[in-house]
Amino acid sequence: MAVYLETDRLMLRHFTEHDAELLIELDSDPDVMRYLSGGVPTPPERIRRETIPRILGQYEKWNNTYGTIAAHAKTDGEFIGWFILRPAADGPLDEVELGYRFRKTAWGKGFATEGSTALLRKAFSELGVRMVWAETMFVNRGSRHVMEKLGMTHVKTYHPELPLIEGFEHGEVRYEITSSEWERSGLS
Repeated sequence: MAVYLETDRLMLRHFTEHDAELLIELDSDPDVMRYLSGGVPTPPERIRRETIPRILGQYEKWNNTYGTIAAHAKTDGEFIGWFILRPAADGPLDEVELGYRFRKTAWGKGFATEGSTALLRKAFSELGVRMVWAETMFVNRGSRHVMEKLGMTHVKTYHPELPLIEGFEHGEVRYEITSSEWERSGLS
C-alpha cells in the first residue's frame, strides 16, 4: 500500500480496485450522506461500476498527484473516510478542490482539520498550487467550521439545483485560500 501522505494520526493512500466495500459502507450511513443525498445511500453497484473507476482514472489523469485519497487511522489502520485534492475536471492544475467525507465514528476528532492542513501544506509547498477551494451546504456547520479553521474565506453563497435535502433552501457555500494567504496563516 503506497502512502500518499502521513500526519501524526493519519495515513493517506490511493484507493485501489479492491476498495469498493469501504466506500459502500461509508456511503450507506444516512448521517454521512445527510448533506449529499438527504441520507439516501449510494447504490453499491454505482460505487463498483462508476465511483471506483472514476477515482482510479483521476490518478492516471493527474499522474498520481491529485485525486480522492483514502484515510486510515494510524493507531489501528482502520479506514475512516477520504479526502479530495484535485483540480476541476477541465480546470487549471494550480486551482484545486479540497474535500472530505468520514465515517461517523471519526467525526469530532480533528481528523478533517489534521488531514486537510497536511494536504494544503502539500498543495502549496510541493505541488505549486495557487488557490484551493472547498464547497459544502450552507447548513453543514461541521464542514464550514473546518474550512474556517484552515484559514479559508467564505467567498460566495449560491443556489444550485439540489435534491430536496434538509437546508437546501440556504444554498451552497464556497470557501477559498490562496498560497499567499496560507503562508500568512501561520499553519504552513
